[in-house]
Amino acid sequence: MERVRDTVKEGMRVGNEDPRRIIHAFKVGLALVLVSSFYYYQPFGPFTDYFGINAMWAVMTVVVVFEFSVGATLGKGLNRGVATIVAGGLGIGAHQLARFSGATVEPILLVMLVFVQAALSTFVRFFPWVKKKFDYAILIFILTFALISLSGFRDEEILDLAESRISTVVIGGLSCVFISIFVCPVWAGQDLHSLLASNFDTLAHFLQDFGDEYFEARVEAGDYKVVEKRGRNLDRFKSVLDSKSEEEALANYAEWEPPHGKFRFRHPWKQYLAVGALLRQCAYRIDALDSYINSDFQIPMDIKKKLEEPLRRMSSESGKSMKEVSISLKKMIKSSSSDVHVLNSQSACKALSTLLKSGILNDVEPLQMISLLTAVSLLIDIVNLTEKISESLHELASAARFKNMMRPTVYSDSKSIGRAMPKESHAGDHVVTVLHDVDTSSNNADNSLGESSQNPCHHIAINIVDDYSNHEDGEIHIHTSLLEDVKRNDRLH
Repeated sequence: MERVRDTVKEGMRVGNEDPRRIIHAFKVGLALVLVSSFYYYQPFGPFTDYFGINAMWAVMTVVVVFEFSVGATLGKGLNRGVATIVAGGLGIGAHQLARFSGATVEPILLVMLVFVQAALSTFVRFFPWVKKKFDYAILIFILTFALISLSGFRDEEILDLAESRISTVVIGGLSCVFISIFVCPVWAGQDLHSLLASNFDTLAHFLQDFGDEYFEARVEAGDYKVVEKRGRNLDRFKSVLDSKSEEEALANYAEWEPPHGKFRFRHPWKQYLAVGALLRQCAYRIDALDSYINSDFQIPMDIKKKLEEPLRRMSSESGKSMKEVSISLKKMIKSSSSDVHVLNSQSACKALSTLLKSGILNDVEPLQMISLLTAVSLLIDIVNLTEKISESLHELASAARFKNMMRPTVYSDSKSIGRAMPKESHAGDHVVTVLHDVDTSSNNADNSLGESSQNPCHHIAINIVDDYSNHEDGEIHIHTSLLEDVKRNDRLH
């Protein structure tokens, strides 16, 4: 009874983790009932007489082809169908060639042909690109060719055997594909998309909480809540670090899927793998950084406090950038809001560099210095990777044709409206393009239209200066007086 209870609990756990698994089990049962009716149900008597015992190949096809996602089912179904047709045709040709060679040479020739095709096909399976997408097709090709060729040596009804086998495989494959697509479909592309967004959230959560964990007073290791929290963090990082095989499998399956939802034809699934690889690189740095938080060798808090402000900003802004990227990916929109946080984190890096050059750590012990600078170096690497991740997602957004986010509208005291647009910047400057303001009042409508046709836009070069005395958060602040200067210049023209 104890084993029965454990099995029931495990079943409930698996079902609660992903309720789609329960639906998938019912879908497989439905497909098996559908294809079995060709063999058992009496109204399909003509089909039963035609297929005979070979109708069981349809049942076998459902068992081995029906996978959890639509892409995996389509990939396996197409592999099995194409391999069966090609192997069937070649098997018939081998049989006819052997018959023309005479009764004595026929068995020898058939055995040689089976040996050659099996050896060559097995060797081809070692090719990386074949093993990735067509390994199952090669396996079915070997099996079908051998069955049809050798069965033809014993049975003269080789054409009927090949035709019935191909037909049953096609019926079983189509049943799997239609049920997989039209009954509660599970799309591998959507799962890959959600997995990548979830990994972004995991890293963003750690980076935003890093400052509080690193600069807080150390809690006793026996504290149950602390141990439990760190255990959860470790499990989340393991899921990101171990996601490579899952991402590659989902991307492979997604390439077989037809357009669905927001995912169009030839969606750039390979770009997802590039973004995922950068995320794992960042996760490895974060995992190493996490070890310094939980290390037995702790740096005194007064030494940490010397670098607290820039380190907090670096981790916080990097986490915010990750969060913005995650939101952009979930909503499938092009957004540059993450770039602002990347700039702020890089500004914090420059402030940290200036602080270190000032000799603030000259009185620190060597071992403490090494530990502190190692953590700082890891955090700088994370900031640099955050920029690469943001750029990589911009490439993904362009390739996948994400929707453009509405441009921010700037309102001034004079009730005129303008828009801010990015423009290529020069070294040390952040350039913003401000479109000509359009006066909303009825009296100046015509004049505004006339002026806007002559002066469509203005470019403002804004030099980013780190002013920590005025802005504790270190973010970039643009005063509205710049827009007022633009309007004043417009009136002069």
